[in-house]
Amino acid sequence: MPTLVSGSLPKCANYDADIIILTINRLAETREAVKSALSQTGVKTHIILLDQGPHSANAVNLRDLITAHDNICLFTSNINLGVGGGRNFLSSAGHGRIIVALDNDATFASEHVVLNALRIFEEHDRLGAIGFNISRADGRLDDSSWGYPAALKALSDGRFKTTTFVGAGYAILRKAWRDGGGYDPNLFFTWEEYDFCLRAINAGWHILYDGSLRVFHMVAAEERVQWSAGRTKLFVRNRLVIGRKWRAHWLSLLPRMIAYLINGALNSQFSATLQGIYDAFNLDQTLQKKSMTKDMQNYILAHEQRHRRWGFIRIRKNPSKTQASP
Repeated sequence: MPTLVSGSLPKCANYDADIIILTINRLAETREAVKSALSQTGVKTHIILLDQGPHSANAVNLRDLITAHDNICLFTSNINLGVGGGRNFLSSAGHGRIIVALDNDATFASEHVVLNALRIFEEHDRLGAIGFNISRADGRLDDSSWGYPAALKALSDGRFKTTTFVGAGYAILRKAWRDGGGYDPNLFFTWEEYDFCLRAINAGWHILYDGSLRVFHMVAAEERVQWSAGRTKLFVRNRLVIGRKWRAHWLSLLPRMIAYLINGALNSQFSATLQGIYDAFNLDQTLQKKSMTKDMQNYILAHEQRHRRWGFIRIRKNPSKTQASP
């Protein structure tokens, strides 16, 4: 269980937003992310950090930022809970109207991002989550963080309904977070956002991408899970697991598995790909399976499938340059 090491949890009953930052061994980048979160104006916020892993020096070095403000706190954990598990803890630690997540190697592009996100929620009924525009430091789109159909990239500065968001920067209405059940911690890393969004959509919520809400993503290399270090296995396993959660037949997942195997062969990750498929088969009997409502099927058809060509899985070399998309 994470331990509170500095600052305090929110004391007021009502406030606008929790800004959550999950970090592991990235001190310089995390400090910039925290400063950016503290700079948000026009809203009442509480900033909650979790440093995962045995990095006590990081906690000590962050305390000067924590103690200087009354709306921020820092937890540490001796074990890595994964992205889903870590963000579940952070989200449950607060009770703001919305949950805004910022990668530890990202900063808000302006001091009004959280305020503008809150206004968008207020303007749209049944809006459950908003994906932000993830840009590089020079302001151009970060292609490695584009988690949507390629056909929509021309709308990166605009707005469209979607079925997922990218974890580097997003906002979730707390009621939708509860209705969707949070992240599945068993996924650990990759596809956890898509998995949550499907459950939120099934509960009647919509997901929006809004390019006016921008964060700058530095893409720090330290502690990044590389494709050669387990990411391929998790990527393959988790996407197949999500399909099976919604009762997709293994035969209908066969084209996806074949495409993954081809990608694995092209990128010297064939063994990891096989392991991911094998792990998905092993997990299948333990999954809680649900059926899609007709409204959910129509939503996915309108806001995901119609934007994709027949080759819905791209065959590509060097997949690390491309963010996962459904």
